Amino acid sequence: MTKLWAGRTAAETAQLADDFNSSIAFDSRMAKQDITGSMAHAAMLGAKGIIGKDEAEALIDGLQGILDDLTSGALQIDPQAEDIHMFVEQVLTQRLGDVGKKLHTARSRNDQVALDFRMYLRDEIDEIAALTKKLAAVLTDKAEEYKAAIMPGYTHLQRAQPITFGHQLMAYAFMLLRDLGRLTDCRKRLNISPIGSCALAGTTYDTDREMEAGRLGFDGICLNSIDGVSDRDFAAELCAALSIEMMHLSRLSEELILWSSWEFQFIELPDAYTTGSSIMPQKKNPDMAELVRGKTGRVYGDLMGILTVLKGLPLAYNKDMQEDKEGVFDACDTAKMCLAVMAGMLPGMKAKTENMLRAASGGFINATDLADYLVIKGLPFRSAYKVSGALVGKCVKEGKTLDTLSLEEYKEASPLIEADVYEHIDLRTCVEKRISAGGTSVQSVEKQIAAVREALGQ
Repeated sequence: MTKLWAGRTAAETAQLADDFNSSIAFDSRMAKQDITGSMAHAAMLGAKGIIGKDEAEALIDGLQGILDDLTSGALQIDPQAEDIHMFVEQVLTQRLGDVGKKLHTARSRNDQVALDFRMYLRDEIDEIAALTKKLAAVLTDKAEEYKAAIMPGYTHLQRAQPITFGHQLMAYAFMLLRDLGRLTDCRKRLNISPIGSCALAGTTYDTDREMEAGRLGFDGICLNSIDGVSDRDFAAELCAALSIEMMHLSRLSEELILWSSWEFQFIELPDAYTTGSSIMPQKKNPDMAELVRGKTGRVYGDLMGILTVLKGLPLAYNKDMQEDKEGVFDACDTAKMCLAVMAGMLPGMKAKTENMLRAASGGFINATDLADYLVIKGLPFRSAYKVSGALVGKCVKEGKTLDTLSLEEYKEASPLIEADVYEHIDLRTCVEKRISAGGTSVQSVEKQIAAVREALGQ
């Protein structure tokens, strides 16, 4: 295939060099964005009189025909093409002749690829944001279902205080809201058009960059042409946002794995999202959650890849920047798949509320509530803490719980304790008395659910 950049050289490169240089295998996924961007460019050229209006219309019609043929399968992308930009222009020139050669007026592949990349990732962000909202909604629905189900809350993986399962699930819903915020911020910074920056210095043609940007849905233009072609902050920022979101999914996965284990037995995951063992017939493995946890490292690697590519690059464009896409594409693909799997799996998750309550009844997770009870009776908190701790020690030594201690044993520890202590340290009371904003009471969880649903526009 004749190189469109032939001129300075004969454009004759070794086959190995062609293969090494080619990006068509992965940038072909930007075909729609490349063609759409070229249509806007042709319209701008015609409007400014840089080419004839009839020529602009012919270019637009020709590009639409290529897009239609690619969509229908009538046209296949040539794997021997150098990249998607060259492929589209070569097909256009084959179909329109010399008019097709006018499309590249007042632009370079440098600003063209930067444009396509931004447009593609803009679409990806919209898809990922929609999936993030879906998962947040699923978590919120589950939290509504289990807003009163008592379970032990943990710190250091040690039973700490009683909470509700709904409260625990809402923590992840709020994480996803922050992920949405990062995606929104990234999209805002990404949505600035580089087209018209050309190779690096702009052009001598009287172009209208704002018109072209507006037709493509951008909020503005890159105001420095060197920055326009060399900026890949948006790609690194998206990978960073996805890495954080995958970290959230990994933490959730870890808890799903623990909760579904025989040791915990807090939840049961749906059969459709688990697997069995080839040798142990009793096994029900949480493979989907484990894969989400594992794929988090993959997205972290994509982030480190793009940061390393960009580190130390001189301005403006360098061929190194061809390595900016595969990792980002992989991060997007991975995040979308993990979000979709999570959103598909969690609706079928069932909580074993009796097991949760039984676990919460052990481990002295109402010890803080006993101390709070003594504070209400007039004892300073640090002194109350000491009394409660001593009673826990007594229970451990004698194989009892705070609930089974007699009133006489309580009074030996502190004369302030009365018969109402049992009601105060009841787990349901412990949960319902946590009335501070954001706490674990059912009323508080309901407010959290309402806040997330409002944020999601539900």
